[in-house]
Amino acid sequence: MNTTRRTFLMTLAAGGSLLSSAAYGQSKLDEKDAQAVALGYVADATKADKKKYPQYAAGQVCSNCALYQGKPSDAAGACPLFAGKQVAGKAWCSAWAKKA
Repeated sequence: MNTTRRTFLMTLAAGGSLLSSAAYGQSKLDEKDAQAVALGYVADATKADKKKYPQYAAGQVCSNCALYQGKPSDAAGACPLFAGKQVAGKAWCSAWAKKA
């Protein structure tokens, strides 16, 4: 992931903080959702397509991503990339970025 994309995603995350208060009552993100498919989202990070997404590394999960808006111990939480949906804490997508 290049710096420009990372900066964009961080800006997007900051703007998406309004979504975190609406996280309750959201439905779970379906792996077949168009945005999920585009970003290689999988509900179980160990099933990430390592050939298609070589940047994936063991231990990268949504709950330790900078975009994840839940607590690290939450089973699911909001993500600004998937408005109105909750991602699994143990999931992964190609937009994963290390928390600061």
